[in-house]
Amino acid sequence: MEIKEIKNNKKQYLSLLLLADEQEDMIERYIEKGTMYVLDDNGIKSECIITDEGNGILEIKNIATDPDYQGKGYGKALIDFITTRYQGKYSILQVGTGYSPLTIPFYEKCGFIYSHKIKNFFTNNYNHPIFECGIQLIDMVYLRKSLCSQNHESNKS
Repeated sequence: MEIKEIKNNKKQYLSLLLLADEQEDMIERYIEKGTMYVLDDNGIKSECIITDEGNGILEIKNIATDPDYQGKGYGKALIDFITTRYQGKYSILQVGTGYSPLTIPFYEKCGFIYSHKIKNFFTNNYNHPIFECGIQLIDMVYLRKSLCSQNHESNKS
């Protein structure tokens, strides 16, 4: 398994990107300004785009795994890679998603906790209703995890 940064021809991964963000003009907003990584394990299994949002915040804009390989740890491997690579360089890794029984538990297992939400994000920014697991996505839910190095020893005086 190898994780590689993609600097050119990012649109060759559009079919995978559209799994996580099904409206192409929304992907256009971040594809070129973001840093893209792909996970190759005898073929591309997963991809991720991250952006610098300022103030020490790194955001996952898109993360997707080929449906034939979901549930096999590829998405988590990408998040672990990003966490390790950017630890100490940013203070927070955040991700925005919809209220979904697929995505929220996945991010929580990866160490993210609820931060805030943007009301009506999906209904205001997409030209059609977005559904996941039969649930219409309305609000954007932000989850965050710390990228600060943690000292696990307690300092007692």
